[in-house]
Formats: sequence, structure tokens, C-alpha cells
Amino acid sequence: MPKSKRNKVVSLTKAKKKDRQWKEGLITQVRNCAEEFPSVCLFRYHNMRNELFKDLREQLKDSSRFIMGSNKVLQVALGKTPADELRTNLSLLAAKLAGQVGLLFTRMSKDEVVAALEEVREEDFARAGSAAGQEFRLAAGPLSNAAGPLPHTLEPTLRKHGLPTKLNRGVVELLADHVVCRAGEALDPNQAALLRVFGVKMATFRLTPLAWWSSAGDVFEELNEYDGNPEEDGDGG
Repeated sequence: MPKSKRNKVVSLTKAKKKDRQWKEGLITQVRNCAEEFPSVCLFRYHNMRNELFKDLREQLKDSSRFIMGSNKVLQVALGKTPADELRTNLSLLAAKLAGQVGLLFTRMSKDEVVAALEEVREEDFARAGSAAGQEFRLAAGPLSNAAGPLPHTLEPTLRKHGLPTKLNRGVVELLADHVVCRAGEALDPNQAALLRVFGVKMATFRLTPLAWWSSAGDVFEELNEYDGNPEEDGDGG
């Protein structure tokens, strides 16, 4: 009988070695980009959507390089203090690495980068854990979405997600008024699923340029404040 891969013992030494190699690789990547590209932009991402971000990477691949990962490792790569910074004033950029952020090394001008990042904007369904952008409630009676009356096959799914529903001659009916979510509250999986059923999009994938550094004079410039709480958003590892 073949051995289960689930029971495979992983050496902690090997795991630590792999983690160390990954960190060293990220540091090398940052430092190589700092040599290759004359400027770097620190940006904040909101409601990351990998496919859309992949499209942007492809769009800018001839002039720029995106790097994202552990903020702590990125800080080490750039240098945390004037004494160990890679280039003059890069420690100022490193100090801003907190929350959901990334680096864009580029040959584009500051205005071109700002325009490219701020142009990215796509509405999508909110995921579990994200904050509801608005209150969404349903009135008692037959249920429908933008496509029309909900199909009867959805009724068990709606009950599974917490809606008090029943089938009345093939029509999905809500037995009582129901608040699916309130603005600002963190969505649970059931709420996120219901918003999708009713076609309610509450998430916007967008990018905000926060700071800029240029090798021309080693100039550092703040562009925008970080909106939100970087500690709540996490530090990227």
C-alpha cells in the first residue's frame, strides 16, 4: 500500500533552509532591481485580484517590475537606516512598508506611474472577511436578482446561507424581511455568498501610489497617506 503524502515528515531544518533561501532570493531581487531601474514607487493595494494584477504586470513589463512579499524582508533589502540603506533616502521608503503594499521599480516617469496605477479600478464581489461597503436588505416575498426571479433550485442554498425561505409553487419566497449585512461589518462566508447570488458588488480592486524615490538626486517624496490601518491589514508576512 503506497504511503500517504499527508504523513510525510518534513525536516524543520529543511523548512528553515527553504525559508531562508526565499528571503535571500527576495532581497537579491530587490537589490538587482534597484540597480537596474532608476525609480521605485511604493503602492497600496485594495481588494487584490490576482488576474487583474497579472494583466497590469504584463502591460508594464517592458518598463517596470513589481515586487511584493514580506514587508520586513523588503525593508532589509532597501535598508532600514541611513547607515545600511542601499541608496541614499531608500530607508525613508522602507519605513513606509506596512500593510498591504508593494514596490514598483520602473523606468517610467512619476506622472506616468501615478496615472497607470490610479487607472486600475475594477468592481467585484466582496470576499469573506472584508468589510461591507453598504447595508443590503431583502424584503419578504418573491426573490429575484438582476437576471430575474431566482430559480427554484437555489432555494436550498439560500436556506443553507441563513435566509428564511420556502418554495411556493416553484417561486422562491423570503418569509420575513432580512438584513444580509450592515455597512462596515466584516462579512462572513454566508453573507459573501448571498451578496454574490443577488449580484451585489461591494469590493473595488484599486492601487494607490504612496511614495516615490528617484535615483536622480536620490529624491524621496510622499504621494499619498495610507488609508486604513496598516497593522490591521497585516505587514505582508
